Amino acid sequence: MPITSVTKDPEALTMTVVADFPVPVARLWDAYMDPRQLERFWGPVEWPATFTRHDAAPGGRTDYYMSGPDGEHAGGYWRWLAVDPGRGFEVEDGFAGEDGTENSQMPSMRMSFTFEATESGSRLSTTTHFPSAEALEQLLGMGMEEGMRSAMGQMDDVLADLASFAAGSGTHTQILTDTEVRVSRVIRGTVEQVWRAHHEPELMKSWLLGPEGWTMPVCQVAANVGDTYRNEWAPVPGGPADGAPSFGFTGELLASDPMFHEKTTENMIGMDGPGTTNELTLTPLEEGGTLLSLLITYPSVELRDMILATGMTDGMETSYARLEEVLVAG
Repeated sequence: MPITSVTKDPEALTMTVVADFPVPVARLWDAYMDPRQLERFWGPVEWPATFTRHDAAPGGRTDYYMSGPDGEHAGGYWRWLAVDPGRGFEVEDGFAGEDGTENSQMPSMRMSFTFEATESGSRLSTTTHFPSAEALEQLLGMGMEEGMRSAMGQMDDVLADLASFAAGSGTHTQILTDTEVRVSRVIRGTVEQVWRAHHEPELMKSWLLGPEGWTMPVCQVAANVGDTYRNEWAPVPGGPADGAPSFGFTGELLASDPMFHEKTTENMIGMDGPGTTNELTLTPLEEGGTLLSLLITYPSVELRDMILATGMTDGMETSYARLEEVLVAG
């Protein structure tokens, strides 16, 4: 059990949990920045968490839910207030309904996370600031302290697993719900480089090509919320895809927070029916590189399975590997 102390201060309306880990601060920090890792220990053992959004930047938002043993869901959110990379961050932590709507009937809390080096590794101090004595009593009575002990007791195994989350581990696709899929990849490059690579047409044409043998003759970027984009691909004459039909996608930019988050719709050109909603999040990692997370929401489980069966993950990995080559080449 990594927790070394739990201190409750009824006068200051705080609870501080201190935990020590035998890993460098950078490794501990990345575990909180990466939703794939965070969801493996944020919820108690009996209530594992699933993160559908995780914007680790001031003004960003995190959405998650915990799944109970009988199939019930308990939603939550973080509103990111401050980030000091590698040293600490502060969020507003609150309850949410199954649809992600904030639950105003329950109190929200301010949580401060402080990371520091020790002789044997690193230390994390988590201080929860309650809005009132009644909220403190209510939330502790609901088992908040026991839940944190159970959650943090899972961290050692996560921190020991380096291979699953390191750069070079490739593109990972996770089915989160019947209609939601998260694609994750650590890109060897800065957040600024990866953001530019997704928003500058000439850069996009150099890497966003999928399997070998394709070119991208049309790349129109949506500059502002409400604008539409259009991307089209065609086979290279004489190449391995020669004879295949050209195709493309179009959609609308729904939200944009430059350098860390954007949300778009996506529809295949020439196809009727609803398309997908895509949320891109970029997170800098202390160990190096940028974590790219793409949450794809499909209109149905049937369309989800049909798209995944096309080899989508392999095609995306080919593109992301090419992106790294482009970034290395400058």
